[in-house]
Amino acid sequence: MNFSLVTVDMAGHAIGCLERDGALYRLSDFGAPADVAALFADWPRWSAYLAGAELPTPLEGHHETLAPLLYPGKILCAGANYYAHCAEMGVADLRKEAQRLFFFFKPPRNAVVGPGATVRKPIGTKGMDWEIELAAVIGTTARNVSVEEALGHVAAYTIAIDFSARDFNRVPETFYKLDWVAGKAHDTCCPMGPRLVLAEDIADPQDLALKLSVNGVVKQDARTSDMIFSVAEQIAIASRIMTLDPGDVILTGTPAGVGAPNGTFLSVGDVVQVEIERIGAFEVIIQPEG
Repeated sequence: MNFSLVTVDMAGHAIGCLERDGALYRLSDFGAPADVAALFADWPRWSAYLAGAELPTPLEGHHETLAPLLYPGKILCAGANYYAHCAEMGVADLRKEAQRLFFFFKPPRNAVVGPGATVRKPIGTKGMDWEIELAAVIGTTARNVSVEEALGHVAAYTIAIDFSARDFNRVPETFYKLDWVAGKAHDTCCPMGPRLVLAEDIADPQDLALKLSVNGVVKQDARTSDMIFSVAEQIAIASRIMTLDPGDVILTGTPAGVGAPNGTFLSVGDVVQVEIERIGAFEVIIQPEG
């Protein structure tokens, strides 16, 4: 049985659900853990169990969609990982051998939100920018894995938006030049959704279309084939730095079309829509600072 995983709000409670053919089924009705995050404590077992289970009675009515994974263990974000994005940011030498993959963190419990009026503008920023990203969810522990075996550790994929405060990110008057926490770690600035699509249902993560629009105007429109370091390479490199645990998430970089090169940034009330082929689409609305 092919399925995806979502989390919805029911009377103020986050309820993990299996999604199939547009219908939702509570995980607890399968005898599985009630929340999606708990599945990753033993992902091989639970994914196989759910794939072979009979469907219970589906949920009735409409339920607000939350972030599908509440909450990841770690959120690792790959910086400057698309050729066209590096070009628009002024990188002179675009050869792969001239690049170095680097990561930064977002705080999972504070940054992750779902679709809707959920994202607050970072306090004091005048440079709130957008970045659509394919996000890979780790299903089994990965430590010092090879590129060839790396994708075998991915349980699922989803869509994420890396919102940042560009004006807080750059500190040219200091010797370290960049402040990744001040620029990237703001509350509510990592929306994820609308679902987790199992890795087995994504034939090639390096051949997916991504698109981001602001107030209906397309800003980013690309394919994951433009990545400098593939998803597999990112997992292999990250796993040499630290252990990747089940339930961790890797944001794999963003394509060209961000606001910074043109000095175009987000304002309160702006609507940001994102979609990735085979995963789905969602939108968020920028709320006042807080």
